[in-house]
Amino acid sequence: MPHETICPDGLTFEALENETILDACLRNGVHIEHVCEKSCACTTCHVIVEEGFENLDEASDEEEDLLDKAWGLEANSRLSCQVRPKSELTVIKIPKYTINQVSEVP
Repeated sequence: MPHETICPDGLTFEALENETILDACLRNGVHIEHVCEKSCACTTCHVIVEEGFENLDEASDEEEDLLDKAWGLEANSRLSCQVRPKSELTVIKIPKYTINQVSEVP
């Protein structure tokens, strides 16, 4: 789905087998922030799964705990570094903002 700066026109592509949403996005030129280098230690790769959420594996307790800290959290939010599409169609929306603890200045 479109994001005003990261992907203004939206984009459709296929994920490779067992590839995370984050890796599929990066491979296709959609540069989602991922400060913790995909280790499930931050919320910068937070996405909202608009379609296909019911086909995803459940989030781990660790992911759920982190999601509670994400900006713009919704019931169908996930960390893109932790989730792998399981169906033909998974549609995500990238939130307008992210909370980057590393770059935040007190």
